[in-house]
Amino acid sequence: MVELPGATRWNNTWADDGRAAATAAAAAVTSVDQDDDEADRQAKKVSAVTIRQLARRGMSRWELEQVLLKREIEPEVFGPELDRLETLGVIDDASLAVSLAFTQHSRKGLGRTAIEQELKQRHIDPELIEIALADIADEDELERATELAVKRIGQLSSYDDETVRRRLHGFLARKGYSSAIVRQAMEAALASRRRGGVRFQ
Repeated sequence: MVELPGATRWNNTWADDGRAAATAAAAAVTSVDQDDDEADRQAKKVSAVTIRQLARRGMSRWELEQVLLKREIEPEVFGPELDRLETLGVIDDASLAVSLAFTQHSRKGLGRTAIEQELKQRHIDPELIEIALADIADEDELERATELAVKRIGQLSSYDDETVRRRLHGFLARKGYSSAIVRQAMEAALASRRRGGVRFQ
């Protein structure tokens, strides 16, 4: 068989180019695989941190984002994983808002204004806040404010009515009750005082 001049060199060059291309392709595949592995590791880290935080206390998505940022995890990394956990219901700002509103009202005696402020500080969506606050009926808010006023007035037995009114007003206003609720609760508490002190459980 007769070889043409330069054929051997051409064949060797072609073989070298082929090997280089194959090596480059393999490196690209390896790089993609490594990127995928790193993405998986980051997603698992985000998930683990999120679930651990939620096990300690209820947190809004925004609060979780702040925790992850402090751990130097970038938004483009934790965003998709938080989206996934939100879809699964693991992160649920709507339920959190309702739960916080109930707890702050029934246990701590806070009014709508104070509860709204706390939910805003947690960066919960305004529409979700509105829905959560709607669960607190006007009658419930007045009853809770009156309970607080009656309890408070028992600590002011040595003061005249005007001083009691002023102190009760400030106390209930700081709790986040509206002027109308404060006024009605104060009148009910003062009436109970004049009757000899009706106690609320």
